[in-house]
Amino acid sequence: MSLLAVEALCQEYRVPAGVFARRPLVAVDRVSLGLREGETLGVVGESGSGKSTLARCILQLERPSGGTVTFDGRELTTLGGRELRGVRRLLQMVFQDPAASLNPRLRVGYTVAEPLRLHRLREGGAAVGARVEELLRAVGLGPEHVDRYPHQLSGGQQQRVAIARALACEPRLVALDEPTSALDVSVQAALLALLRDLQARLGLAYLFISHDLAVVSAMAGRLMVMYLGQVVEEGAATELLARPRHPYTQALVSAVPRDTPWAEPARLVVAGEPGSSLARAAGCRFAPRCPWAVGRCRAEPQPLRPVGAGHAAACWRAAAGELPPWPGTAGRTERR
Repeated sequence: MSLLAVEALCQEYRVPAGVFARRPLVAVDRVSLGLREGETLGVVGESGSGKSTLARCILQLERPSGGTVTFDGRELTTLGGRELRGVRRLLQMVFQDPAASLNPRLRVGYTVAEPLRLHRLREGGAAVGARVEELLRAVGLGPEHVDRYPHQLSGGQQQRVAIARALACEPRLVALDEPTSALDVSVQAALLALLRDLQARLGLAYLFISHDLAVVSAMAGRLMVMYLGQVVEEGAATELLARPRHPYTQALVSAVPRDTPWAEPARLVVAGEPGSSLARAAGCRFAPRCPWAVGRCRAEPQPLRPVGAGHAAACWRAAAGELPPWPGTAGRTERR
């Protein structure tokens, strides 16, 4: 049974289109996913693909425009007030910029203790203090950090404090929104190792959001690729990275550094700029940039179709085995 089940989730905003008029911006368009206890699902895509909005809607930091979010058997979009607060502590988020997510006026100890007091997980100053030190040790910090302010910490230490604050709520699901993108490479590796260790010890489920395939491949067992609010490909990480089937995914995989084990030797260059979420295309949203697109791609909606065991892509040509070689790759469309 899934810990988290999301069905046809949508998020639409109304943005100005003149002095009095407004028009819809579709940030998340009918996204469905499932996540089991202790599993990591990686969500990948370029800026503006809807990754962060998806996470915020799942955690009910934003109310979605449509669809359902079921967590541990409870439908969250129908909950409000006290009921939602009771469930919300079980779903936590770690943000991209730790400096911005921490209150600069609060010491580390107070920041980590705040959710303990808010949710009454510990009673009494001694019990709260002991739990704060336990949480800091769990993320690789010591008692000497309790009385420090965020500006007295490095970027990696700030992110560890943010993780400790999330763990204080004793969550079952943690959404990690680009948690390493603001850190140096050596610090990234240490933080990823910490996250894997915490997951193994606490049984946490992760929704790991990143634009960096090399980073997310180190964490996730399954991957979901988004483009302009829609899922264009999903499957087991090893299968999807070794044999990407959607043209957009192939371009993403080809952009990773050459020393990555599954790197594509030929660079697949996508022409043009990403489209706009203001215009809901009738067909595939990637069609204007895809060198293989034909009239059917632009005219017909492209749902996810099976392209292998547990592997699906929103491309009828990929599902039919009709994708020709990518222009300029000398006949390579898959890794061997």
